[in-house]
Amino acid sequence: MRAVVIGGSMSGLLSALLLRRAGWDVDVYERVDSELSGRGAGIVAQQELIGRLRNIGLATDDLGVHITTRKILDAQGRLTHQYECPQVLTAWERVYRLLRDAFPREHYHRGHGLAGFEQDENKVVARFSNGKKISADMLVGADGIRSTVRQQCLPHVLPQYAGYSAWRALIAESAFPPAVHRELFEYMSFGLPPGEQFLGYPVAGPDNDLRPGHRRFNVVWYRPAEEKTKLQWLLTDESGVTHAISIPPPLIRRDAIVEMRADAERLLAPQFREIVRLIAEPILQPIYDLESPQMAFGRVAIVGDAAFVARPHVAAGVSKAADDAAALVEGLRAEGDVAAGLRRFAAARLDENYRIIERARHLGAYLQATRTEAEQARAGRHATDDAVLSETAVLDFLYE
Repeated sequence: MRAVVIGGSMSGLLSALLLRRAGWDVDVYERVDSELSGRGAGIVAQQELIGRLRNIGLATDDLGVHITTRKILDAQGRLTHQYECPQVLTAWERVYRLLRDAFPREHYHRGHGLAGFEQDENKVVARFSNGKKISADMLVGADGIRSTVRQQCLPHVLPQYAGYSAWRALIAESAFPPAVHRELFEYMSFGLPPGEQFLGYPVAGPDNDLRPGHRRFNVVWYRPAEEKTKLQWLLTDESGVTHAISIPPPLIRRDAIVEMRADAERLLAPQFREIVRLIAEPILQPIYDLESPQMAFGRVAIVGDAAFVARPHVAAGVSKAADDAAALVEGLRAEGDVAAGLRRFAAARLDENYRIIERARHLGAYLQATRTEAEQARAGRHATDDAVLSETAVLDFLYE
């Protein structure tokens, strides 16, 4: 049996590796011609993800930085709350490289943008923008929030802006002032200006360097931004072009960055201000929700962020993709027929994906520029210091 996987990032590689272990011939097709990069993305390596990686046969002993404690600092820099929560924190590049190196190079094809596909009861044919056509028994759409596969199957399903954006960056550990390093670097640290959230935590350095002094600090600052005004201003570059979904970091306008830095001096704890001053090229990430009513379409499936995108507060993105991939393979194994197997996969995954989306909405409600009465109630429950420390990036809710 042959599978075509569209998208060569996390969910695509996870699906491809698990399908290969199940005996499928798999080729991955990635739109981007150059090697992928996660830019400023840090990842909480949930135990569920670690387990999936081990099941594929990948070593996870040096996956990232181990921490035990979370803390909150007030605007004056004083410690107000502390919470014990052991976790492994890593970088997008580390997990991607682990998966990429495990997949055969000759079956990973860059520079192949999907133009569309056709299917019948016997096969599916993928058409690429370079004119290439590939016939297979199954097509897996793992092409992210802008998924071409989803757009063909569910053209009405679009990302919904959540009402706030995040400024992100990765900062070299060696750049940290010693006093700030002692106080913050080995922790997941939060600052909570009214209606906002700042957090930072350590991750591996370049090339998975875990040596003290060579790691990096992942910074995320969530800030409300009304869609029709503030968000449009943030996504408009120096030439007046307004970008959809996101804006490349080099194109972010200087005055937007100047405003962000000035607000940091006004709103954040002194320790966090020093961290913001170290950011050379910030990344702007508008936050979106995306939920699909279907994940299976005959011989075609969508997985990972192609099907569901949750706000980052749950830190379930890669774990969710790994669980999608595992359920995909299990559904196919159980049924022995592609269409039936994909229906079983979808039935197994839809409810949990909906739960993740809803939980992430609850955790992020207090950050939104505008809120309904229901969202106001959510904000009250999940915006307290204790709730932020105990609920952020924790998947316990899935097992309640």
